[in-house]
Amino acid sequence: MKLSAWAKANGLAYQTAWRMWRAGKLPIPAEQLPTGTVLVHPPKAPTVESVAIYARVSSADQKGDLERQLGRLAEYASRERLMVIRSVSEIGSGLNGHRAKIMRLLSDPAVQTIVVEHRDRLARFGSEYIEAALAACGRKLIVVDETEMKDDLVQDVI
Repeated sequence: MKLSAWAKANGLAYQTAWRMWRAGKLPIPAEQLPTGTVLVHPPKAPTVESVAIYARVSSADQKGDLERQLGRLAEYASRERLMVIRSVSEIGSGLNGHRAKIMRLLSDPAVQTIVVEHRDRLARFGSEYIEAALAACGRKLIVVDETEMKDDLVQDVI
């Protein structure tokens, strides 16, 4: 952008910006073209990764566990300074491939990262495929606790 446009956007008079540039005190990088025009290179705004946290339990009698799981995920996101744009909780079997909430979450391109507590909270089997599909789209999956949980598998099979 031209120095005059930058000065106007920052509430400065063009002469002031010109003097700052000439003195080498302009707070951002700038260069002068052979024509004499001064171009200012404003820094690019850092891209903020949009994150969704996802919690799941197998049955309605585990609703308390669901709330605690969401709390732990929110705490993790806060600790890691992640910008959570959506918090999704679902009651359903990890073996069920037609859970509506996770399907919407996976198909939403605005969500760049999905955070789950355990890999089996996303899917009992094949979470590696989901992770690879997300990576192919420039998205990612974060698993907070990589240790595998086996206690709900019998419940899901029943």
